[in-house]
Amino acid sequence: MERDDRPAVATFFADAPLVRGARVSLSDAAAHHARVKRLEIGDAVRLTEGRGTIGLGTLVELRKNLGEVLIKDLQSVRSQPPIHLRVPIGDRDRMLWLAEKAAELGVTTWQGIRFRRSMSVSPRGEGPAFAEKIRARMISALEQSGGAWLPEILPDAAIGSIAVPAARAERILLDALGDPPAIDARLPGGAEPMILFGPEGGVEPDERDALVSDGWRLTRLASTTLRFETAGIAAVAVVRAVQMAQER
Repeated sequence: MERDDRPAVATFFADAPLVRGARVSLSDAAAHHARVKRLEIGDAVRLTEGRGTIGLGTLVELRKNLGEVLIKDLQSVRSQPPIHLRVPIGDRDRMLWLAEKAAELGVTTWQGIRFRRSMSVSPRGEGPAFAEKIRARMISALEQSGGAWLPEILPDAAIGSIAVPAARAERILLDALGDPPAIDARLPGGAEPMILFGPEGGVEPDERDALVSDGWRLTRLASTTLRFETAGIAAVAVVRAVQMAQER
């Protein structure tokens, strides 16, 4: 039975371009989620492909490990102002939590950075297999938040090989030695903020010196020592709030 007058009750990720009038198969996980939510044939649902397009459609098939959605309309969603997150390779579970929250806030790119103190962490989150876990956690966050843009996950790098966006980057290094306020009241026009922070125990002095020489500006968020996942998500939230205020 058609129920087009009802608002969409769930958002699912579709790892393919969305086309009006097409039938899209849900992943096994998404089909399971639909059953858990007790969706029925004809229910309105949303699809997100992580590249700025939202598909509005109805559930036309749902059974064990299989679900299909008929796309009836498409919406284009403008991306938020860029934020590039450079996270320390550290504890796996805490990195996954940070990845989830970063996706909810709409970061543009994510890259794991190898600090000297990263090597003493076990189990640590690094490598292509862990990047897939990061992506899966980000997809789950995108579905939960109804977002339209999935962060781009870049290969892990050492501090001397950090990926920098083509546009002018505003490099922000969170560090206890930085000067408050952590984030200026405004960001330079046209600049894309990059946020970097070290693992538990902080950045080694020679690493800090190398980063400062490369144009990173030391800032701090609090008078206390923050865990790396707390520092990362707090900084992203502050920068995002500044960007939203500047757009008004």
